[in-house]
Amino acid sequence: MNLSKEQKKAISHVNGPALVLAVPGAGKTTVLIHRTANLILNKNISPEKILSITFSRASARDMKNRFNSIYGDISPVPVHFSTIHSFAYSLIREYAFKNKTRYTLIEGNNKNLNKINILKNIYFSINKDYITEEKLETIINSIGYIKNMLITPKEFLSQFKLDIDNFVEIYNIYERYKSKNNLIDFDDMLTLSLEILKTDNYLLNKYRNRYEYIQLDEGQDTSKSQSEIVRILVHPKNNLFIVADDDQSIYGFRGAYPQGLFEFNKIYKNTKIFYMEQNYRSSKNIVSVCNKFIKKNTLRYNKNIFTENQYMEPISIVKVNSLEEEYKYLMEELKEMDNCGDIAILYRNNISAIGIIEYLERNNIPFYMKDVNRKFFNHWILQDIINFFLLSYDNSNIQSFKRIYYKMNGFISKSQVNYIKTMNLDKSVFQRLLSLPGLNNFYKNNFLDLKLNFKKLSKMKPYEGICHIENNLGYGDYLRESGMKLGYTLDSLKTILNYIKIIASKTDDFNEFIGRLKFLEYLCTQSKNIKDGITLSTIHSAKGLEFNRVYLIDLIDGDFPPTSSIDAFRKGNIEALEEERRLFYVGMTRAKKHLTLITYNNRNGKKISPSRFLLELENINA
Repeated sequence: MNLSKEQKKAISHVNGPALVLAVPGAGKTTVLIHRTANLILNKNISPEKILSITFSRASARDMKNRFNSIYGDISPVPVHFSTIHSFAYSLIREYAFKNKTRYTLIEGNNKNLNKINILKNIYFSINKDYITEEKLETIINSIGYIKNMLITPKEFLSQFKLDIDNFVEIYNIYERYKSKNNLIDFDDMLTLSLEILKTDNYLLNKYRNRYEYIQLDEGQDTSKSQSEIVRILVHPKNNLFIVADDDQSIYGFRGAYPQGLFEFNKIYKNTKIFYMEQNYRSSKNIVSVCNKFIKKNTLRYNKNIFTENQYMEPISIVKVNSLEEEYKYLMEELKEMDNCGDIAILYRNNISAIGIIEYLERNNIPFYMKDVNRKFFNHWILQDIINFFLLSYDNSNIQSFKRIYYKMNGFISKSQVNYIKTMNLDKSVFQRLLSLPGLNNFYKNNFLDLKLNFKKLSKMKPYEGICHIENNLGYGDYLRESGMKLGYTLDSLKTILNYIKIIASKTDDFNEFIGRLKFLEYLCTQSKNIKDGITLSTIHSAKGLEFNRVYLIDLIDGDFPPTSSIDAFRKGNIEALEEERRLFYVGMTRAKKHLTLITYNNRNGKKISPSRFLLELENINA
């Protein structure tokens, strides 16, 4: 194997703690594989004594396959490559067997008893309301963060603003329910394992003796709970080998704790630190700019990323006027490409995929999505729009009316709605409203206006109809008010509406619009089977991947970095903005030869600014 001097130094490390700081494209997996082989072949350490931990099943599988393809026959005993959760689960099962108890895992939607249903029921029992998909996701992510950071719900709420009523009560009831019924979720695997290792000396010593050498991949993504598990396991020999890049720590929202890397030589005495700074992936243009860009962060080890690869084309920064122009630019570019499988379109937020898939499908360009996020197709704004149309086609549709009556002009009260529910159900809801007893002129005029506007809506094409709902039926005002109440920004709500308009603009009637939405949702779910399509991915999900050609899109200040990070930075907290810069850096370093960064100037009728990271890059390029 052709290994660099730095790689060879790291591979030859045997005993005691070591931290390998590896830049993107430095061959981290190569080092872990060859070091494993070195321990077995040259140091006579049994494969049973080595545990290699990585953070996804795909990475563990990839590492195992690569090891076997190079060193397949070096030992009759298989080498152990595992995720931290898989390791934790095996420890928990052994503990359960020893103590004649049984734990049931409640992850996955296929089971009757699952985490999502339990949390939905608890939320309803406390708040007397059905939970939205967004709030459910917020609760799940918040619980995960609390467990991974080993903090209490109250400590969590002192750090983060949360739009969840009675969150602490929901958290405590969920924990009590699991404890009483011996149920665990993925986050419990870590906290329970930690508890077992702290309280069960027999199992602690058994696992310490079993795994005398522990290797940890992607060390920058380790949470506090994971770090604690590893720290207890490796004590007292501390034969711990961590490969990490603090510049690629992008999972703070999940509880990743890169500060652990900066304190590494305090926790583990006599640590050896190895630097792997050569990038084997990207062109000199990309590497040089990325190196200068990431150095603007202060919370980092001082590394210099370099490459011996050739100069190729400069990084391209493209500025257009609107989102639609961004798509048109992309389509013109992509139509000329032959090998779609080596191209990626990356973005900060999942919602960015919606407009892209609409345009790719219209232009017959295949695409692949690993993580399908179907939230858009179930989003409450989209459901509202559908209900407006349904009511316009059938004025007696009381179900649609009940869902949207308070989201339109008319000042309709709940008591009025309850009253008209008792009236002739075949009659139009507007006729019923107009026949309410004691109705004054103000209400009568409002209801007549509504009736007329819904009649107009029934004759409109989808795009024109959505604009009518927003501007003439008062839905735009509702979004403005509900945004403030529910903790959304108006811009984020209008962006959802804008994506709905993009899809609607190419359809002639309501049925075609609904059909198009269903077809796009189907395409998303099927796209994971497309082998040679353009990869669409969030930057978070693209970490660890590489492509010949990368497009980073929707680079708008307030989106990337988000407003919350900018506000925190202004108040003196730099951590969130530095993580966003790391995320941008991870996106750029996915590219091998061609990197294009795209922004646009106008959104929702307003002038917007390009990402501040783009401005930094322009200054670097200048």
